[in-house]
Amino acid sequence: AAGAAAAAGLWSEVNRCGQNGDFARALKSVNKILQINKDDVTALQCKVVCLIQNGNFKEALGVINTHTKVLTSDVIAFEKAYCEYRLNRIESALKTIQSASQQTDKLKELYGQVLYRLERYDDCLAAYRDLIRNSQDEYEEERKTNLSAVVAAQSTWEKVVPEDLGLREATYELCYNSACALIGQGKLNEAMKKLQKAEELCRQSLSEDSDVTEEDIEAELAIIHGQMAYIMQLQGRTEDALQLYNQIIKLKPTDVGLLAVIANNIITINKDQNVFDSKKKVKLTNAEGVEHKLSKKQLQAIEFNKALLAMYTNQADQCRKLSASLQSQSPEHLLPVLIQAAQLCREKQHAKAVGLLQDFADQHPANAAEIKLTMAQLKIAQGSVTKACMILRSIEELQHKPGMVSALVTMYSHEEDIDSAIEVFTQAIQWYQQYQARTNHGCCVFQPKSPVHLSLIREAANFKLKHGRKKEAISDLEELWKQNPKDVHTLAQLISAYSLVDPEKAKVLSKHLPSSDTMSLKVDVDALENSHGATYVRKKAGKLTGDNQQKEQGQGEVKKKKKKKKGKLPKNYDPKVTPDPERWLPMRERSYYRGRKKGKKKDQVGKGTQGSTTTGSSELDASRTASSPPTSPRPGSGAAVSATSNVIPPRHQKPAGAPATKKKQQQKKKKGAKGGW
Repeated sequence: AAGAAAAAGLWSEVNRCGQNGDFARALKSVNKILQINKDDVTALQCKVVCLIQNGNFKEALGVINTHTKVLTSDVIAFEKAYCEYRLNRIESALKTIQSASQQTDKLKELYGQVLYRLERYDDCLAAYRDLIRNSQDEYEEERKTNLSAVVAAQSTWEKVVPEDLGLREATYELCYNSACALIGQGKLNEAMKKLQKAEELCRQSLSEDSDVTEEDIEAELAIIHGQMAYIMQLQGRTEDALQLYNQIIKLKPTDVGLLAVIANNIITINKDQNVFDSKKKVKLTNAEGVEHKLSKKQLQAIEFNKALLAMYTNQADQCRKLSASLQSQSPEHLLPVLIQAAQLCREKQHAKAVGLLQDFADQHPANAAEIKLTMAQLKIAQGSVTKACMILRSIEELQHKPGMVSALVTMYSHEEDIDSAIEVFTQAIQWYQQYQARTNHGCCVFQPKSPVHLSLIREAANFKLKHGRKKEAISDLEELWKQNPKDVHTLAQLISAYSLVDPEKAKVLSKHLPSSDTMSLKVDVDALENSHGATYVRKKAGKLTGDNQQKEQGQGEVKKKKKKKKGKLPKNYDPKVTPDPERWLPMRERSYYRGRKKGKKKDQVGKGTQGSTTTGSSELDASRTASSPPTSPRPGSGAAVSATSNVIPPRHQKPAGAPATKKKQQQKKKKGAKGGW
């Protein structure tokens, strides 16, 4: 009786704590109850719920597995499946849900989440549709959000065209999911508008709560801004995308999945540049729990980029390790093998790279075409064009395609192997003939050839004519003319080819050429002259026409002669004297030029060796004249000073003829002056 009374008090305590949300205190009371009765089913259930509310999922699952006899699957199926789901044991959670005898609404909700994590989107879509149809409560908006998320995942990862669910985009979550679906369809501009609307709705809804700060709003908007940056990256606006990505990283959001995706996208923008920044961003992709936040294709893309970054940073062993791991996970995927081949090429092991690709093509024939294209590219890089052509011709599903035919013909022409190029044309034309025969079921009635077939025949004929193979081109030209007898150009080519082989046949065919009257072109001259290309010609022709009109008008009129101005004659011109015929030549080039006349003083200066004197130097020596006084007075003789007071020293004497020269210069200046004071 005492134990029962104590248990009743503990149960009331558990009830009160549960209503208040104090599950830690409620757990203590439940443990006391279990001490009284360890197999109490209700107490065990309450203990599991308290542990789940406190986030102790592993301990809660341990309690369930320990008391399997008491806590059967019918009693606690939802709690067990939820603990497994939160511990990322998704397959186990699915088995637990499917083994439950009764599918409650809670189990159906969890079943939808489990299917989404397993990427079984078709089953998930059906589960949520059933939930929305058969339930009416306050969680209807959340179910619609989850339904739109499933549709967005189908559009993004499975490339399924989403159907219109008729959901009213009243919340920013619905707008965001709708934008993701549009991105999967490639409608980037519409998706950007949806994301902008989602941003506005998010700000409005969060700003109504007074407890939410601006930092909280920016953190909530981080995923929307991340999708905006992704759209910019797809549109080629890499600088804008990179700036927005870095802004999100600076906010340090708690969502490790978002950080991993943004870091991966930055690495793809950097490519083989800025590898140090890429190596820093790789650390964000290795955060704990990332593998549970992203889809398989997202994780695979991140691993591919890690391998490529290792190759760019010359980490060969790391690159091989990552690519081998990827190949073991997806044996039929092309990228791991291509990365390994690229790494071998960086190590100058081209032959080994080609062998690796050949082995993969033999093991996976479905992907052999793309692998062989890569092998051909490697052979071309090595200069082995002929071997590259052999590899390309071994791709049966592509050898008749116009692009492949054009590439092979170009490569063979580069190697001057005209016979092989013609053989490529012949095989492609035969393939289309056989294909047409199969589609017509052997019918002998004349059937027009396809445009691709005719195009190949024409290109083959032109190629043969270009390289002087007119005999071989005749059959192709006849086939083209048979398909279109009105084609004058083909007929002209055929006649030209026959003229060298069979002139008589050329004459017969020339009768089919249209007459000159029928070949007159109906051209609108006015429209042709007014066209953009004829502008310059029309202007030039207009000028010429105007000149001709002026000439015609001037035939009947007397042309007025313009008066010529008389040339100015020199002042000393004498009409009786014949002008000098050499007057137009420079003075130095005239026959009578004898050079300038030099003065006596100029003749005397500078002749002879340096320091020598001329015959007239004695005349300049003042010491030889009797009347010349000493140049400097002797010390102590005052008479000498008085005697020389009236004599001008040599440095103060002016040279003879100086005043006359000055007057001549003044007269010249007066003659040249044009104005006065």
